[in-house]
Amino acid sequence: MQSAGRRSLLLLSTALLVLFALAGPVGAQPGGGASSTRVTTRDACGSVSPGFARCFAKVVTTTTATGTVSPLATTPIGYTPADLRSAYNLDTTGGAGQTIAIVDAFDDPNAESDMNSYRAQFGIPACTTANGCFRKVNQNGGTTPPASDVGWAEEISLDLDMVSAICPNCHILLVEATTNSFANLAAAVDRAALMGAQAISNSYGGSETGSSGTEVHYNHPGHAITASSGDSGFGVEFPASSPHVTAVGGTTLNRSTNARGWTESAWSGAGSGCSRVYAKPAWQTDTGCAQRTVADVSAVANPNTGVAVYDTFGVTGGPWFQFGGTSVSAPIIASVYGLAGNGATVNYGSFPYGHTTSLFDVVGGSNTNRRCNPSYLCTAVAGYDGPTGLGTPNGTGAF
Repeated sequence: MQSAGRRSLLLLSTALLVLFALAGPVGAQPGGGASSTRVTTRDACGSVSPGFARCFAKVVTTTTATGTVSPLATTPIGYTPADLRSAYNLDTTGGAGQTIAIVDAFDDPNAESDMNSYRAQFGIPACTTANGCFRKVNQNGGTTPPASDVGWAEEISLDLDMVSAICPNCHILLVEATTNSFANLAAAVDRAALMGAQAISNSYGGSETGSSGTEVHYNHPGHAITASSGDSGFGVEFPASSPHVTAVGGTTLNRSTNARGWTESAWSGAGSGCSRVYAKPAWQTDTGCAQRTVADVSAVANPNTGVAVYDTFGVTGGPWFQFGGTSVSAPIIASVYGLAGNGATVNYGSFPYGHTTSLFDVVGGSNTNRRCNPSYLCTAVAGYDGPTGLGTPNGTGAF
């Protein structure tokens, strides 16, 4: 039998989460400011050794004035598909005939069922193996899954839900690498391209050191490949630093009373900087970095203003969680490529650079630390900057 203290804590937890569900993402207020609520997160994937990648999903654990309360949400918490489409001026009419590939490590046994629970909650048509919309394969193209992993399964749920939110008409291909080694993840990228995905999302990263042997596997002309810039602030991660991908940074997204209805600033965790390994692509013209600069574009990533995700595999609480990290922004941008229908014709990450009028320029916010020089590499300024790139989608015209 439960003690009175445990019953009280459960009642408090439930009441708080109902409040969060009604209020929207933790920390977001209608006027665009942040609340004083102290928000904590946990990383879905932990630290890794060289040659391996970690996912960039951050799960909000919520807090009170007296300590952390584990999520017990039975209804969505965080921004919904309608919120994201409103923020980025997107409709749901595009994407027919397009396939978005999600590349992750290990297996999520509940991937298809969890994704369709998310879609059902928001009135999005089912995307199943049976109706031909969804397909899950291993890095060799077979149907025998790799070993399962709870943290990477959370990442998979996040990625699938973001594709569902942004491009509900797109087909979805989930390619699960055997492990989180760069060699296996690169093989999964090759598989996604071989199977014809027009856009391929990668929500993971690691050290540039030793990455040159696998970088070639991200070079797939005619496929729009996105990569998260990282969640540790100023500093470059691979594969975002590859000149053959669209590197995706992160923002804080709040509601506003302005004409757009939203405001954005650079998220303090968004990865950015100047590659020490890869040459500058011809389409980048910033002068403070002689090598490849990260990022190219961006989307919401701050966990305080995070997104709703449905996940049931091996987790405590839920099934609804609020997620952040640049693991949110990479599949959003891949899905905008799908909505635009131009994945087969884009030249790596170059297309947004010629279509900046179709982006919301993000000004304000920083991931500054004392190593940052010049300052635009870590502070959001008018025009191009490191944490947010050229800006965030304003429709599909930049993709």
